[in-house]
Amino acid sequence: MNNVAFIGLGVMGYPMAGHLSKAGKNVSVYNRTASRANDWLKEYTGIAHNTPAGASQDAEIVFTCVGNDADVRNVIYGDEGALAGMSEGFVLVDHTTASPELAIELAEAAAEKGVDFLDAPVSGGQAGAENGTLAIMVGGEKEAFNKAEAVMDLYARAATLMGPTGSGQLTKAANQIAIAGLVQGLSEALNFASCSGLDGKQVVDVISKGAAGSWQMENRGYTMVEDEFDFGFAVDWMCKDLDIALKVGLNNGSTLPVTALVNQYYREVQSMGGGRWDTSSLIRRLTRIS
Repeated sequence: MNNVAFIGLGVMGYPMAGHLSKAGKNVSVYNRTASRANDWLKEYTGIAHNTPAGASQDAEIVFTCVGNDADVRNVIYGDEGALAGMSEGFVLVDHTTASPELAIELAEAAAEKGVDFLDAPVSGGQAGAENGTLAIMVGGEKEAFNKAEAVMDLYARAATLMGPTGSGQLTKAANQIAIAGLVQGLSEALNFASCSGLDGKQVVDVISKGAAGSWQMENRGYTMVEDEFDFGFAVDWMCKDLDIALKVGLNNGSTLPVTALVNQYYREVQSMGGGRWDTSSLIRRLTRIS
């Protein structure tokens, strides 16, 4: 599959589409802010279009990676949406972290056009997108996954089919639940170390080599000690993701008390003006209190 389209050139989509171009794919791109697409063309080979439909024309696989459910609907539906430009037998892959309900809705809409659909949210952050080491959790039919897997592998460490439509989004919700608890625990540990007069970086170095080690500690421990958060996955997006997880949990009967509490803490970070800070900024609540 050499003709691909990528819709949404944010902090994740920009480098993901870049990997496709570097691999020799014929890449068409669309971004709501056209200047972002123009910047992408200065770095990579491809064609920018004025509409998602234009970008999707003749694309065997169309990837979308935008903000939320409403943004996904905006770029997929309508006369200028991605589906309008797609042909029967091709594949629509949504990398947005969105609701499982939306995934089912999109699969039904795509099927009406004879298009396959995969919900395929990613994990690994901006660094994972730039380094091509994302983890992709996928929901959909095996046949569609087989068509898209090799192309997704160009920017992923692993792409895994988790089950039927919506399973990718459910797995991503589980991922965000785990991260929320980890970041809160790491925040408390580093604030405790600071209040105890310990060298925070030295604490990270030591405990990361034991049972407390995690991706968050390895990639965010130092910057949390340095009080730096102007990068990475934004608090605003984490709140959106946790809202989805909590809604699903309410419907499936799972109990998520820590997730609900940490989501409240992230709301406090938003009220501090930290909506665009990295999610590791949870520690700011504690340093302010201390």
